[in-house]
Amino acid sequence: MSGSLDAHVHLWNRRTDPQPWIDPATMAAIDRDFAPGDLERMLDSTGIQAAVVVQSSNSAAETRRLLAHPSPRIAGVVGWIDLTGDVAAQVDALDPAARARLVGIRHLVHIDPDPGWLSRPEVATGLKGLAARGLGFDLVVRSWQLPSAAAVVSAHPEVRFVVDHLGGIAETGDTAGWEAGLRELAARPNAYAKISGLAGMPRDGDRAGLRRVVGVALEAFGPQRLMYGSDWPLAELGAGAVAWRGAVEELIGQLAVPERQAIWSGTASAFYRIGA
Repeated sequence: MSGSLDAHVHLWNRRTDPQPWIDPATMAAIDRDFAPGDLERMLDSTGIQAAVVVQSSNSAAETRRLLAHPSPRIAGVVGWIDLTGDVAAQVDALDPAARARLVGIRHLVHIDPDPGWLSRPEVATGLKGLAARGLGFDLVVRSWQLPSAAAVVSAHPEVRFVVDHLGGIAETGDTAGWEAGLRELAARPNAYAKISGLAGMPRDGDRAGLRRVVGVALEAFGPQRLMYGSDWPLAELGAGAVAWRGAVEELIGQLAVPERQAIWSGTASAFYRIGA
């Protein structure tokens, strides 16, 4: 698609899709529902044309609700299906119009009770099913899970993977371990990454740390395998979506125009096959 694309946002209505992880005391900025109208206002404020909405719970019902949103600013939905089950049957069960808006699948690997979920044989079968349907897989993992993620990515060259939030760097003090894990993942040509989930770093004034982190990602993946994401509304727990957009503009400002365009829209559009 032409124009800029935010590759990672969330919407939720807690009446139908509870978000028990939201702590009203420490997360007051997001202690409410977020609807397509809120998303459109955020996109207007950041100058972004459209967004990819990403699931926030391992729920087929939530995915159906996200797919039903009519907003033209939603370019696609990364939903959830049970990868240990029949992938084709689950995708085929979706309404045809909704199915066309499904651009990828995600499972909350980082909080799954089974620390080895990603390496389960039935998940491997499910990933093959995604490839057959042309769907990519969003990897949401902690930094310590990056080596196992790299092994899975290597075992499935037919699947497109994108690691959310640069592999959880914002949640660890082990920057050396994170960097080694991210570089190992990036060595697989079917692995991509989102520059997202880092809005707390400019809030904390850690521009030098942020520059180092994004510099590692640029060196490891290159602009053609990197995409911008705000992680809104969670970005509001940090500097906010507008400040985060500005920080990324500054961080990639020295790149050539085609490289910046790849990060702002080209990579995500190609990965999620939006407009194809």
